[in-house]
Amino acid sequence: MFHIVLVEPEIPQNAGNIARTCAATGTHLHMIRPLGFEVTDKYLKRAGLDYWHLVEISYYDSFAQLKEQYPNGRFFFFTTKGRRRHSDVSFQDGDFLVFGKETKGLPEELLLQNEKTCLRIPMFSQARSLNLGNSAAIALYEALRQTEYAGLKETGELHEHKWSDLQ
Repeated sequence: MFHIVLVEPEIPQNAGNIARTCAATGTHLHMIRPLGFEVTDKYLKRAGLDYWHLVEISYYDSFAQLKEQYPNGRFFFFTTKGRRRHSDVSFQDGDFLVFGKETKGLPEELLLQNEKTCLRIPMFSQARSLNLGNSAAIALYEALRQTEYAGLKETGELHEHKWSDLQ
């Protein structure tokens, strides 16, 4: 199981969108306070739709508290300031994908302490950043791709027909 860490997320719709992605992939969501919203926020709940029962969510008062709980965890920090591409890393089951707040990203002190695991999702140079929910999905699905989508359903079925009807 992968882990997504949101450090001080500010926008409930983004957190809800990420929670839904976590539900669909069996990913553990970790949120570092302070949050820019209440966990009862209607926008948070609406963005997550009816998937909340599928999401494992943990809350922490600091990033250090999370690290104490997972002392052997492999943490990767997603930032526009990163010097390595997210696709140049070999992800492993159990890795932590860490994202900062929408307005400022991750604290630079945290980035400096973890320089070798700071990653960037490539984008057009004139764009400031990607949406937090999109960034989390891009990163998570790259990690899942590298691990062969372990445990995920890879094929779907039609509702009114069968794929075998094509033959």
